[in-house]
Amino acid sequence: MKILLESDKDFICDIDAPCFRNLHPEEAEMVRTGKTQVLFRKGDNLTKQGTFASYVLFMINGYARQYLEGGNTRNFNLRIIKPGEFVGLSAVFHENIFSYSTVALTDSQAWMIEKEAVAKVVKHNGLFGFSITKRYCEQNSSLLGTVRSLMYKQMNGRMADSLLYIDSFKAEVPEIFQLLSRKDLADFAGISTESAVKLLKSFEKDGLVRLQEKDIQLLKRDTLTEISRRG
Repeated sequence: MKILLESDKDFICDIDAPCFRNLHPEEAEMVRTGKTQVLFRKGDNLTKQGTFASYVLFMINGYARQYLEGGNTRNFNLRIIKPGEFVGLSAVFHENIFSYSTVALTDSQAWMIEKEAVAKVVKHNGLFGFSITKRYCEQNSSLLGTVRSLMYKQMNGRMADSLLYIDSFKAEVPEIFQLLSRKDLADFAGISTESAVKLLKSFEKDGLVRLQEKDIQLLKRDTLTEISRRG
């Protein structure tokens, strides 16, 4: 992680994301004075599960993987974070620790914003508060869908879910599968790496996907969607 200063060529000077455009001048200044701009290199941790959280992160550019750390090196991937999303909102409204870890998939820039500054703006600006609440609810809805998949779907259904989800980022990040290891893919599906590799080979044999080293091309999305639906 590198702190970016105004003299750095990569420094982004203003708050221009849609969620910040409805701020009053004094509220925008509160956010500006309470933020630090940082550069995360690929592989850097943005957040670490269980550590004290004094800030929230707002992704300016780049992509990251959010995951829960388990025992015996077993993790579970929750989602891919893209530009314009917040990381660590629960630290503002509920906990003082990060409840998950986040690692940069690409070089990424973010604002570290003091959580007290975010809380103050939410209390005083209804439109900003609505935007934050909407984002928080969307994240929770996505997490509930993930839990539902884990509880009720078999391995092939979970793998189909994971492939379709990751592939949805290909328009923005054509190399998205190449940024993820087979273990990462397995951790999205909640299965072992060995099972993930076997399922991928089975899907390839059935003509559903094409495996090209680390890249994966989905050939029959409709069939994968049906596998996902049946679970």
